[in-house]
Amino acid sequence: MNKFAQRAGVWFKASRPEFFTASIVPVAVGGAVAYNESGHLLWGYLLLTLLALVLLQAAANLANDYYDHLSGNDEINVEYVRPFTGGSRAIQQGLVSAKHVLAASLICLLVGALLGLYLTWMRGWPILVLGVVGGLSGFFYTARPLQLGYRGIGELFIGLNFGVLPVLGAYYVQVQHFSTPALVASLPVAFLIMAVLWINQFQDYTADKAVNKLHWVVRLGRRRASYVYAGMVAATYLAILLGLVTGLLPALAAVALLTVPLAIFAVKTALLHYDDLSRLTPANAATIPLHLLTGLLLTLGVIADRFFIM
Repeated sequence: MNKFAQRAGVWFKASRPEFFTASIVPVAVGGAVAYNESGHLLWGYLLLTLLALVLLQAAANLANDYYDHLSGNDEINVEYVRPFTGGSRAIQQGLVSAKHVLAASLICLLVGALLGLYLTWMRGWPILVLGVVGGLSGFFYTARPLQLGYRGIGELFIGLNFGVLPVLGAYYVQVQHFSTPALVASLPVAFLIMAVLWINQFQDYTADKAVNKLHWVVRLGRRRASYVYAGMVAATYLAILLGLVTGLLPALAAVALLTVPLAIFAVKTALLHYDDLSRLTPANAATIPLHLLTGLLLTLGVIADRFFIM
């Protein structure tokens, strides 16, 4: 039993739980928009939605570790900065075998899929569509034969899988329809999670290029990619402002703009130190809480608006 618990602990570490905020934020935002509209929240379904998404994210992260090991990517990556880049390093440190990482990925994918099927049965078939697209594209981000992250479309799928789709999914599970406000609320979440991935690819640039993992940071080079990163962060706040101006987001959602100073710090660091990896690390470190804090403030603002309506 102790051996199993030890192995499970290694699997948990390899799933990179420090990034589970990528699942928490969109579910919180989707639930908040549904609550603002309906005045109630189905907590059981919300928690099942979150658990399903976390399991699918864990499956994707474990698959990423396995297939980056298979390609030799993680083995030749000497510029990674833990915990932001370079995978979990569980295989490289000899903590677990590659086949066990793959097995753990498939188990997470299966359990996440079963939860998704239950939610589909209880709340409607659109959940199945969202889950299939998100689950499979997440797993095949690095898994063969699709390897979406190698083809310059991985960033788009990250924005969909941890932005647009889960916000809409969490919203739909609550109220059983889609809406434009939910879509608009998903955009800042999508842009920021794309920014998290984007900036974390800078340290992986050399190793990724060596194994032909042609994401856009490799295609553009670090200097030009730093401008795209700045654009993603700017697009986050433009999306929030668009929602506020059109009335698709409630006025109190403006509280999410409080993270602008942190965004400026992260962008300035990336633009100045895109090629100095040790001095770039604060941008990596800032982008994750930027995503989390902006998402949580957006959630709180949307929820608080309901009380003023009442």
